[in-house]
Amino acid sequence: MDRFIIAFDRGLRTLFAQPRSNRPYPGRDAPEPQSEADGGSHATSKHVAALMRVNHCGEICAQALYSGQSLTARNQETVEALQQAAREETEHLAWCEQRIKELGGRKSLLNPLWYGGSFALGAVSGLLGDKWNLGFLAETERQVGKHLESHLAQLPDDDAKSRAVLEQMHSDETQHAKTAVQHGAADLPRPVKRAMRFASRIMTRTSYYI
Repeated sequence: MDRFIIAFDRGLRTLFAQPRSNRPYPGRDAPEPQSEADGGSHATSKHVAALMRVNHCGEICAQALYSGQSLTARNQETVEALQQAAREETEHLAWCEQRIKELGGRKSLLNPLWYGGSFALGAVSGLLGDKWNLGFLAETERQVGKHLESHLAQLPDDDAKSRAVLEQMHSDETQHAKTAVQHGAADLPRPVKRAMRFASRIMTRTSYYI
């Protein structure tokens, strides 16, 4: 019961509280890109804000996923690995939220829906056993890494602040995947990987606009 209460509290904090980061904001010293008054493009700024909203939504899903996995994981070492990843994802959440505000954007209105679905998925993967639980974690991080690479390629050259945030996130996600493999992650079946990519496309395309 205590674990359920903690998971519920974590969900409320993720969705409604101001996230905090122990590490410095990666783009804190980088200059802002040109404004419209200085020749910058409003459409470009709006696109980057939407990309950061997608990334913020992804971090909401990651928090829910790790919370669900931790709830049903059987091995304490696995739980600790998931909790460490979740702590770093909280920092990503804080960075994305700050960058969204700087760009004049907003968070996705569907975050509670994404959180609930991801939490359920995480809890189910945890029940399958630790090697599959970690395998799901590793594959998730690999797909997030590719997703971040795509966003980095879309950033304007002068947006060093957004680039700094996404590059640090990419580095952390890569390390999470390696850690999961080191703890015994199983390689997921190809149909499962395809299903994960399909679900990710739905989330990213929807949260870009809503």
